[in-house]
Amino acid sequence: MAIAFVFPGQGSQAVGMGKALADQFAAARAVFDEVDAALGQNLSDIMWNGPEADLTLTENAQPALMAVSMAALRTLETEYGINLAKTAKFVAGHSLGEYSALAAAGTLSLADTARLLKIRGKAMQAATPVGVGAMAALLGLDFATAAAVAAEAAQGEVCQAANDNSDGQVVVSGSKAAVERALDIAKAKGAKRAILLAVSAPFHCALMQPAADAMAKALNEVTMNAPSVPLVANVLAAPTSDPAVIRAKLVEQVTGTVRWRESVGLMAAQGVNLFVEVGAGKVLTGLAKKNAPESQAMACGTPEDIATVAAHLIT
Repeated sequence: MAIAFVFPGQGSQAVGMGKALADQFAAARAVFDEVDAALGQNLSDIMWNGPEADLTLTENAQPALMAVSMAALRTLETEYGINLAKTAKFVAGHSLGEYSALAAAGTLSLADTARLLKIRGKAMQAATPVGVGAMAALLGLDFATAAAVAAEAAQGEVCQAANDNSDGQVVVSGSKAAVERALDIAKAKGAKRAILLAVSAPFHCALMQPAADAMAKALNEVTMNAPSVPLVANVLAAPTSDPAVIRAKLVEQVTGTVRWRESVGLMAAQGVNLFVEVGAGKVLTGLAKKNAPESQAMACGTPEDIATVAAHLIT
């Protein structure tokens, strides 16, 4: 059995996430305490008690999701003896989840990862004024068609394919008017649905360049080790273990396409037959089943999930 550990991105957050882990496992509590200390903020209180509007803020959601992923992983390690370096063939993460994957693989320290994601969240939110950008999901189109829709809709503005999640689920991002044009063009090209997303900024497009610049500076100031297992990077859809490449691709990722469909396909082609989603929600579990239907996928974010995954891995 070849295993990939994958880590969720923004949108998987929910008030209460991680609380059961903290209540039951000292290793999980230690993760939340370390993240709170690194940020000088009681983020865990927002995670567990809300309000939801505060948790959804990009600058909070990003480090919070990473913290839950790391709490789940540490629980898997300390309670069940599952060692990521010995167990996984690859790690990968969706957008901010790439940072969680790098923390899990030892490239970044937990404290540095939390601080980087706080900077990333603030910078992405500040990159464009509220209302200037938008994102939309185009359902029922393949990536090439969706990219052509975005190009046609741009008309001198920014509009590009931001997330290639699975065949038939592509997200476009850019200037609000251009993204709205994309909705009509997509429907004319046969999209089953084309819907604006409730997001606070147009992620993964050229409008995020100020945030990419901020991340280049922040990433240059932290120590990055080679990961214990290769990272399948979002913008490469290919594995790398070179810290210099990883640093550069994390900067590119802010404005570039999250090539998730290709990333999962690459891992499956390399023999991965079990995808373990470590953290909140089950979004990537669902996408793994679409992108690699011959493989298994399991979510690992609650005490019950962790026990189930551990039993599967140990047998």
